[in-house]
Amino acid sequence: MPKPTKGARLGGGPAHERLMLANLAAALFTHKRIETTETKAKRLRPVAERLITFAKRGDLHARRRVLGVIGDKSVVHELFTEIAPLVAERDGGYTRITKTRFRKGDNAPMAVIELVLEPVVKKASNKTAAPAAAAPVEEAPVEETSTEETGAEETEVVETEAASAEETGTEAPAEDAK
Repeated sequence: MPKPTKGARLGGGPAHERLMLANLAAALFTHKRIETTETKAKRLRPVAERLITFAKRGDLHARRRVLGVIGDKSVVHELFTEIAPLVAERDGGYTRITKTRFRKGDNAPMAVIELVLEPVVKKASNKTAAPAAAAPVEEAPVEETSTEETGAEETEVVETEAASAEETGTEAPAEDAK
């Protein structure tokens, strides 16, 4: 026996709740997005995702299981032919709930539940980045220069600065006495 849900049911009894969720699912598949109360949207999500999973299977038994919940054949046909191919690459999470506003009459929190039909973008896995980071980086050997070579380089730099200063007409920097 299935465990009853906690709290008050949506509507009068279990049969009314089941029919209301089936009608909400049919409206969701027809219009791709609907606005309803937040509670109804949260209760609709598992029902709609289970029906989409059946539609992704696409066989006759899955079609009959969906027809057992949603009685309208045109909605089931749209689910199997239009929606299921769009979410074929997706492993789950076919719906998105977005909180919108509070209803004017009774201040009930409203939400939009919509089908996620965008194509899936796979993220780069960490397995490919980990071996590259774990590989040791070979460092180039550092050559030590002697003081004689360094002194020769310094005099060359000073001479080039003096030559460039003469060309521009400015004074050359004073040489350091060693």
